[in-house]
Amino acid sequence: MRKETKCIEAGYTPKNGESRMIPIIQSTTFKYDTSADMGKLFDLEASGYFYTRLQNPTNDFVAAKLTALEGGAAGMLTSSGQAASFFSVFNLANAGDHVIASTSIYGGTYNLFSVTMKKMGIDFTFIDPDCSDEELEAAFRPNTKAVFGETIANPALIVFDIERFAKAAHSHGVPLIIDNTFATPVNCRPIEWGADIVIHSTTKYLDGHDATVGGAIIDSGKFDWMAHADKFPGLCTPDDSYHGITYAEKFGKEGAFITKATAQLMRDIGAIPSPMNCYILNLGIESLAVRMKRHCENAQKVAEFLQANENVAYVTYPGLPGDKYYELGKKYMPDGTCGVISFGVKGGRKAAEEMMKHLKLAIIATHVADAHTCVLHPASSTHRQMTDEELIACGVMPDMVRFSVGIENVDDIIEDLAQALEASKNA
Repeated sequence: MRKETKCIEAGYTPKNGESRMIPIIQSTTFKYDTSADMGKLFDLEASGYFYTRLQNPTNDFVAAKLTALEGGAAGMLTSSGQAASFFSVFNLANAGDHVIASTSIYGGTYNLFSVTMKKMGIDFTFIDPDCSDEELEAAFRPNTKAVFGETIANPALIVFDIERFAKAAHSHGVPLIIDNTFATPVNCRPIEWGADIVIHSTTKYLDGHDATVGGAIIDSGKFDWMAHADKFPGLCTPDDSYHGITYAEKFGKEGAFITKATAQLMRDIGAIPSPMNCYILNLGIESLAVRMKRHCENAQKVAEFLQANENVAYVTYPGLPGDKYYELGKKYMPDGTCGVISFGVKGGRKAAEEMMKHLKLAIIATHVADAHTCVLHPASSTHRQMTDEELIACGVMPDMVRFSVGIENVDDIIEDLAQALEASKNA
């Protein structure tokens, strides 16, 4: 099936007389005839469900759809994108380990890595995605366990060179983790370019309607954990909490990573999404291919308008010819990048804030990438905890406006921007 068809059909095939739509299994627990039957599940000797904190059929149907869309081998859903970021790294790295991450990642992910996970004993090196080969090579250590980046950085809109970083990661025997939230599998499939693990904040385009918070992790099933067993003892040595199971041996390349993340991390941390949220997420995914086309078409026209507007200081959008990441965007996302634009208003931060006050259609909200046009000033919201130096390092200028173009009539969006920019001239 092609991607447009997978958005509708993948992950769930009803049998004769069964629900056409993915059913909502709103239950915490599941009944078994004997203790022995349930015991097999606890020993990971059989597949099935016993407690929704670990797995739920509704959730797994949607995870299977996303796995098919990304071209992966196995997948799981989490309660948020932040949980997906945490699980994807913590499934590999323990106290005393090291991870390389792009400087140009979402502010919440930066805080997760640089503050919270640092307290857990995991050290992160943040590296410019445009670094030289020598700088990239120097960032690796003997205890490095993964490399992490975003297909399109939020909100800097830097396009990550997936193929280049995948080769570097693999040369050091570690996987590349890619956050594909902004591009979605409709516009980019990182696994095809060498990524090993793909994550999403499903809260964004995948849901698409500002309705549910969620996350996803997709494993390519291609990374050979046992070939680097010394680096990944959690996957390649017996787990005493599951009667000595060695995940990489029992479940192979295709199942080890997600099985461990589910059976161990989800068991202990419990960041599971509700079945109802997953049902709503699936409704969003069904229209994903249609919406992404409209988002990209609208954003292209809005970016061109902003580029020509005398009140705009700069525009960042990888779909614009001449943009620093235009060529990389064409390489990885030939059918379009995303619907998010970053720009600055002449007059600096004060003028940007004034412009936002005058918007009538676009709403100021701590959200991005849904059907509604929304706007945010990252330096005073999502990236508020970062210093000016940290902001600039991750590609976020203090005057930057993040403008998420919705699927409304594009002329209405442009007219709203035009009047707001005009009103901000004397700020």
